[in-house]
Amino acid sequence: MFHVILFQPEIPPNTGNIIRLCANTGCQLHLIRPLGFSLEDKQLLRAGLDYHEFATLQVHDNLADCLHGMAAQRVFTFSTKAAQPFHTVRYQAGDAFIFGPESRGLPAEILAQFDEAHRLRLPMLPNNRSLNLANTVAVTVFEAWRQNGFIGGS
Repeated sequence: MFHVILFQPEIPPNTGNIIRLCANTGCQLHLIRPLGFSLEDKQLLRAGLDYHEFATLQVHDNLADCLHGMAAQRVFTFSTKAAQPFHTVRYQAGDAFIFGPESRGLPAEILAQFDEAHRLRLPMLPNNRSLNLANTVAVTVFEAWRQNGFIGGS
C-alpha cells in the first residue's frame, strides 16, 4: 500500500501509535536511525499494544539506504515549512511519506532533495508550531487510503 518513513523519531508513544496505524492500514513502516528509543521501550510497546506482530517494520541506517531499497513510486516529505497542502495531491498505491523528528522536523538538506511538488504540509491555524507526529501520519495515511478506495480495508 503506502510507505511511512520516520526520520530519526524521538518519542516512543508516537512511534507505537504509528506502528498500530500501519498494522491497521497495510502500510509499511520504515524507521531511520538514530532512534530516540529502543524498540523494546515499554512506552513504545504500550502504545502499539499487540499490533507489532501485524506491522511490517524495517529499520535503516540512513534515508538513502531506505529509499534505495524500497519500491516506492513517489516520495513526499512533510514539513510545516512546505507550501503545498497535502490534500491537493492525488496519491497512488506505493507512495512513500517522510516525516521528521518531533522536536525539529526534517532537516533542510533532506527537504532540498525534493522539489516543491513533493514537499507537503497539513493545514493548521497560523502562529502554531506543528501537529503531533502520530496525528500527522494518521491524517496523511487515511487521506491517501481514502483516495484509493480504502483498498484491502473492510
